[in-house]
Amino acid sequence: MNGQVNRLKEGVLPGAVRREILAGMVSFVTIVYIIAVNSSILKDAGIPLEAGIIGTALTSFVGCLLMGFFAKTPIILVPGMGINALFTYTIVQTMGLSWQEALGAVFMAGVMFALIAFTPLAKMISLAIPDSLKEATTVGIGLFLTFIGLQKGGIVIANEQTFLALGDFGSPSTLITITTLIIAIILFTRNIPANFLISIAAGTILAITFGQVNISDAFSSTHFSMQAYWPVLGGLSFEKVTSVTFWVATFTLALVVVFENIGMIHSHLRMTGEPEKFDRSLQVNAISVITAGLFGTSPTVSTVESAAGIATGGRNGLTAITTGILFLISIFCIPVIKLIPDSAIAPILIIVGGLMISGVQRIHFDQFSEGFPAFLIVALIPLTYSIVDGMAFGFISYVILKVSTGKAKEVSLPLYIVAGLFLINFVLHAM
Repeated sequence: MNGQVNRLKEGVLPGAVRREILAGMVSFVTIVYIIAVNSSILKDAGIPLEAGIIGTALTSFVGCLLMGFFAKTPIILVPGMGINALFTYTIVQTMGLSWQEALGAVFMAGVMFALIAFTPLAKMISLAIPDSLKEATTVGIGLFLTFIGLQKGGIVIANEQTFLALGDFGSPSTLITITTLIIAIILFTRNIPANFLISIAAGTILAITFGQVNISDAFSSTHFSMQAYWPVLGGLSFEKVTSVTFWVATFTLALVVVFENIGMIHSHLRMTGEPEKFDRSLQVNAISVITAGLFGTSPTVSTVESAAGIATGGRNGLTAITTGILFLISIFCIPVIKLIPDSAIAPILIIVGGLMISGVQRIHFDQFSEGFPAFLIVALIPLTYSIVDGMAFGFISYVILKVSTGKAKEVSLPLYIVAGLFLINFVLHAM
């Protein structure tokens, strides 16, 4: 009898291992596009493209291994879409921090996240911020990502008279963007596996075909070099740690990663049927954000694409470990990744932005004190080209409306503090 049991275990174990490895491969294929997209956004912050590729891959590798070994869940951690836009277009380009100082803010946001994740503060803060403001922030960031994608693809351009206008649809790069967008939409709506990866590949091939990308550049550099990455690795700076701007940036980053990851991790663990792993998963996520600051990229998040691996059968840490190892191997593909043009990346930003809009349904616009602050966040994040400024208008107006309508008790102490910080930031910038 014992022999039969042992043989049964030997037969089951390899099958379970194969299932987890396959799930990890599926997760990787669905999320590997982040290397090209994130490094492109980091480049706009001043981080060299090759350094951004290596930083993204290494951060994802370490994040996935931490999740696999310590949390033992199939959740994938990579630099997040939306928060990378906050890092580049708001903290660096709008608030004026250098990319080194912005990485310092990422590191400190990770420390704050860890303090929250390892204490009961996680639940307290999640409950303190109204759902309407959380949802509005996600929707506003989605519109912002779409706007950035439209700009990168040449579909929308600057105009002196109207500020914005349609781009030149006769331009090869704009036509490639539109064609790639159509391909991506078709693949996505038909649930084709690795739809974003295939779309980026198709867009790159089109760019090469029409002379927008020189393929000889890839063959002239068939290996990757760490030279560009060394100044970025551990290149974070705390030079402005005494400034209000630095701490507003840090607090905003922490706020966004806490909101996003609490909800996403809960969702993934419901799929695996192991909600008891939430605390450890959130703690690992926080530590991963700290490593993002050290490795030179925007904060990591529990990515929605983790669901693909879970749906394939991923149930434990081996799934995440497999994905992490594949991220490490992908560093050797740098010459190919560097060929990917903005016209192939822009459609992904547009679609991801569109997917983030769905939360608008959960905002109670019928209640003015809830709906109007949310509206300000949604409108002003893309219109001010600043996630921080958009959030600031919403949080401050929320407090003002609640107090003025005799509902001051509905505003939590943490929300008063957040609104106060945003207000101080406005005052200091006006002086």
